[in-house]
Amino acid sequence: MTIISTKYLLADAQLNHYAVPAFNIHNAETIQAILEVCQELQSPVILAGTPGTFKHIPFKEIYALCEAYSETFAMPVAIHLDHHETWQDIATKVLAGSRSAMIDGSHFPFEKNVKLVKQVVDFCHQRDCSVEAELGRLGGVEDDMEVSDESAFLTDPQQARDFVARTGIDSLAVAIGTAHGLYTKTPKIDFERLAEIRNVVDIPLVLHGASDVPDEFVRRAISLGVCKVNVATELKIAFADAVKQWFSTNPQGNDPRYYLRVGMDAMKEVVRDKIKVCGSSNRLIAFTNS
Repeated sequence: MTIISTKYLLADAQLNHYAVPAFNIHNAETIQAILEVCQELQSPVILAGTPGTFKHIPFKEIYALCEAYSETFAMPVAIHLDHHETWQDIATKVLAGSRSAMIDGSHFPFEKNVKLVKQVVDFCHQRDCSVEAELGRLGGVEDDMEVSDESAFLTDPQQARDFVARTGIDSLAVAIGTAHGLYTKTPKIDFERLAEIRNVVDIPLVLHGASDVPDEFVRRAISLGVCKVNVATELKIAFADAVKQWFSTNPQGNDPRYYLRVGMDAMKEVVRDKIKVCGSSNRLIAFTNS
């Protein structure tokens, strides 16, 4: 088993009409919790780390953990560089072993976004590293990144076609009404826009901000071409709430082997639910037998 590029995972998902879940990781416990469920349900998975994740634990250490867990759980693992904003940061981590990167230039004007993404693609494709980019911009909060509602905008389908053709990216993150973080009301997803994008773009599409989105909305997005579904906030909340509850009933507790396990088990339930929504159960065989 090994660390692989997400392009192989997403190609199978696109061919067989399901989505690969991308779960944000933070430490060994979150990685282990996710992989325990993925092995149980035989689901391929993408482990996503933001720049903030790799400030907490350096990339080379996360890589070593994932490589070891890949052997332990007998499954390939994709380590995805989520919402990275510079070529230099991505290049350093790709040279250290990453095979999947998101270059986020969505805050730049279109031409500057294209130029940055193309630079990353040219570098990464020489090293079997797939590249995701975002066109349009999601609102909400993701680690140190906060985008106001006024700064958010949806993906233009015709611009998406041009963007994909000029950059050569492997997957496209679309802004269709989701947001990072939790919602104060049910999100309004522009499925018509998603269908228009699918009609003019033939690469896998990515849904960011899927935490707290109704399951039926996610399933419909998958039916319209979404092949990767990102989940972060729900995982953190489940983990933290379970640990808080443990301490409320065990105020003298101090052993992380106990309270972290409680958090992991709560997180696993979210992972299990998202895998079922994505339809990725029992899809791992396509990668373990190759």
